[in-house]
Order: sequence, then C-alpha cells, then structure tokens
Amino acid sequence: MKFSETFIPTLKEAPKDAEIVSHKLLFRAGLIRKLSSGIYSYLPLGLRSIRKITDIIRQGMSTWGAQEVLLPLVVQKELWEESGRWQVYGKELLRFQDRHEKWFTIGPTHEEVMVDLVRNEVQSYKQLPVNLYQIGPKFRDEIRPRFGLMRGREFIMKDGYSFDMDEEHANISYQRMFDAYNWIFRQCGLNFRAVEADTGTIGGNFSHEFMVLANSGEEAIVSCSACGYGANVEKAEIGYPQPAAEAATTSRIQKVPTPGTCAVEEVSAFLKVPPAGIIKTMIVKTGHEFVAALVRGDRELNLLKLKNAVNAASIELAKDGDCPGLTGAHVGSIGPVGLKLKIIADTEVRYMRDAVVGANDDNFHYTGVNIDIDFTPALFADIRNAVSGDACPRCSSPMGITRGIEVGHIFKLGTKYSAKLHAEFLDEHGVSKPFIMGTYGIGVSRTLAAAIEQGNDRDGIIFPPSIAPYEIELVAINMKDRDIADTAHGLYTKMLEKGLDVIYDDRDISPGMKLKDADLIGFPLRVVVGSRLKKEGLLEIKVRKTGEVIMATQPQLYEKLHALRTSLMPQ
Repeated sequence: MKFSETFIPTLKEAPKDAEIVSHKLLFRAGLIRKLSSGIYSYLPLGLRSIRKITDIIRQGMSTWGAQEVLLPLVVQKELWEESGRWQVYGKELLRFQDRHEKWFTIGPTHEEVMVDLVRNEVQSYKQLPVNLYQIGPKFRDEIRPRFGLMRGREFIMKDGYSFDMDEEHANISYQRMFDAYNWIFRQCGLNFRAVEADTGTIGGNFSHEFMVLANSGEEAIVSCSACGYGANVEKAEIGYPQPAAEAATTSRIQKVPTPGTCAVEEVSAFLKVPPAGIIKTMIVKTGHEFVAALVRGDRELNLLKLKNAVNAASIELAKDGDCPGLTGAHVGSIGPVGLKLKIIADTEVRYMRDAVVGANDDNFHYTGVNIDIDFTPALFADIRNAVSGDACPRCSSPMGITRGIEVGHIFKLGTKYSAKLHAEFLDEHGVSKPFIMGTYGIGVSRTLAAAIEQGNDRDGIIFPPSIAPYEIELVAINMKDRDIADTAHGLYTKMLEKGLDVIYDDRDISPGMKLKDADLIGFPLRVVVGSRLKKEGLLEIKVRKTGEVIMATQPQLYEKLHALRTSLMPQ
C-alpha cells in the first residue's frame, strides 16, 4: 500500500480529552477517531492492527479446539430474565423496545445466547465437549467512559464458552484455553502475566486474568519470579512461614491517653512506636452482621479476602456513625480488647507481641496488648493486601508487585448459567445433567490499546511486528529526485512480490515530516532511500524499538530485513 493512497490523518497534538498514552497516540497516529462518548471509528491502520490481533486469536482458538460462530448482537429480554441478569445487571445494560414494544438489549456479554444455542442442539454426552467462540462488538453503557479504547462503551471482544459433561473434562477445556491464551498473547508480542483472579460478577469458582505489564496499568499484580505464581492484588495469597520461635511478651496491658490521634501515623508518632507495632481494627458489615477485622498498622485490609474468609454474600466497611454504638468509640480509637463482636485477625497479627490497639474509648489506646492474653480472635485468615517482599504462598520466595492492564479473563463457571437456563444433556446412564461450563474472553480493542501503553516513547508508538499495521515502511526521502523515486518504487514492487508487509511513503512532503510520521505510527522497521544511495549505494534500515540503524546494499536488503524481522517476532 502507498501512503499517498491510504487514509492516515496524523495529528501534531492529541485531543484535549485524551488522558493516557494509548488514547493520545491512537488519535495522533490516525488509527481511531471519536464518534461519541466511548464510541470510536477504526481507521485503516487501526483496523489492520485489529485484524492482525483477531487472526492470531483465530489461529490459537483453532489450534486448541475451539470453533468460531457469530451470535446476534441484539438479544431478547426473556433470555436474560431466565438467567436472572435482566433485573440485576444494572444501567450498563442498554435496554430498548422495538416497534412491537418488546424489550431487547445490545449484548454486553453472551452467556445466555450461547447457552440457548447449545441447549437446543446438544442432547447427549456423546456430543461433548463443545467449545465455541465469537469475535465481534459489545456494548456496555459505562457511566464514565474514559481512556479511549481502554474503557469505552462499544468495544471489540472475543468471547468463548465451553460445555462439558463433568468437572474433570471441564478442567481439560479450561487448561486448553489457558494454554491458548498464553500462546495468543505471546504471538501478539506482549510482555504479560497470567494471574489468579476473583470471578467477580461473572460468577464461577476459579479464574485467571491475562495482564499486559505497563506502568500505566490500572491493576497491581503480585508475582513470584522463582515459581511463576501470580495473582492480582485482590486475589493474591501470602505465604506466612512459621517463625522458628514465638516472641515472648515483655509488657502488660496499659491504657494510655492519646489525645487528638486517630490515624495509625498519628498514634505511631505520639507513642513513638512503629506502625508495624500497632494493630489496626476495622468494623465491617457482612450481610446483617458486624465483625471486627484486624491487620497490622502498616497493612491494608482486603475486603474481598475477608468476604471469602467469612463466606459472606456482601461486605462493606461500617459507617463511622455505626461504630460508637458497636464499640463505644469512633474510628481511630477502636480495638479488640473487650470488644463484643466476632474478631477476624490477619494471619500476620498472630505473631505480634506487646502491640498497641485502640481502647474503645475516644482518645485512648492500650499498649502491651497480646493475643490469647488480652483478646482471642475467632478466626485467623489471610485478609490483607500483599506488598512487595511478601513470601510466595507456593514456594516462600519474595514476591514483587508490578502494574498491569487486563486484556483477557478466563473463568470456570460450573453450572451457574446452564442450571438457570435448564441447559442439560443425557449422560451415559440416561440421567439428565446440566452442562459444566467455562467462559473465556479477550478484549481485542483493549489489547491494541494495551500494546501501545506498553510500547511507546516520546516519538510515538513502538508496535510489536505481529500486530503493527505494517511491519515495514519504505520511505523515499525526496520524491523530486528521479533516481531516489525510481529506486524506491522498484524496491516497493519487489517487496510486494516477496510477500513483505510493507507500506510505501511516496508523499511529496519534507523528509522530516515523513520520518516523524514513521516514528509516530510505530512501524517496526523503516527502510530509507535517501542521499546515501547516490553517494555510497546504501540503504538505511532503522529498528523502531531499539533505534539501531543498519546499512545495506540493495542485494543485501531482503536478507537483512528477514533477519531483523525474525529477531523481533515472538519466539
């Protein structure tokens, strides 16, 4: 393709509402344009990258046994009522009526539609397993769409669903998709981690997120380089090696005044004790019950872990106005001693001695507090956020924390949807049973944005070759110079004959503008036909990722391009 014949409206400045790097560069490089809030048009270069990502997805899905279908975008209300999600999904579900006043939705996800398809076509265990997927647009009416393709209202998604006869076979399907997703994101040229995650509103009993590592990532990822364990910070487990010997108590409990101190930092400074010597007590509402949660003063309570530890249907921090009636004090002076609430303590608290806690009396704290002497928790559990240096729960090595962008998520659903929608099959004994399901999603448009968040510099995008709009850009520096123009045109023709993925910048504009656009768009390899061709018979090859410049004669060009391309592609 020639640059002059392609619609590539590059910009010097990003739109004022563009907040993050990918949003700015997608606009400036001419890959997308905004239609309305959270809704974007994909221009030729953006669409080429999207199609390369979907080609990789299709190859991965086919290799690991999934088949592609295409489901309706518009779904009738009755199907969502069967699953119970019509009432509970929220305002993100765009509902509308047709001319017959029947209610429909534009699908934000397609569990119901896929289950309906399979329940009507699969009756016997002999037809299992079934693993189907689709790639297409979705719509979620986000209240605050932001960050361009990262959190839009309309987006492109790959969603897949597996149907199996039992847990054993469902685990096999899940592992296949886990392997496929790892292959897909490697082929996309991304630096990513597969991490354990909570199932959230989708449901099910197990899941993994696939996170592209980037400093701008919204989520914290906890990982172990020694054994490969990884999880998002909500889910991350913490290893607590048993101490060789428990520390002895050296003090006795004493109530001391702490006027005007509430925050851990204030109490620490006033009593001259480190935050790690303070036990922080929080009152939490779990359904209809209030409980006290304890963590070390320098740690953060993880509400999701606490919810799972006490098997609660819902969880939230108590309001400050609730606390005096429950404890006798306001937040900042609450403690476990004498507290008439169920106490859940983080495992780390078990090993604390001579601690400082709130005295359940405003402006007072206890010092010299010890577990099993001054109070006894009902339960010890891992209920705090992991921090860098915590022990890995698998191998006890120190873990690190990075930031990431979720681009894929796979779930073991069990019978969450098949049971509600009465999707059943006959097993080998003729007994009717619900399908055991899994669901597997990739944010296709989000993957494009995440790749840019990971690969960029001050000049523009740094695309991995496998998902770049074009792998190679051929630039003729001066189209008015006949020798340069003719040589460039001849090289372009030969590159096409050799099947190279090339765009030829044949525009009659300044060399500086051409080179700036090349760096902005992020073509992985750039071949420049310029003054050195006439002086020395040499062409200039530049590697966008490293900035390396390699000189080549025309006969050497294709061999060098092949070697460079191979070195840049996923291994």
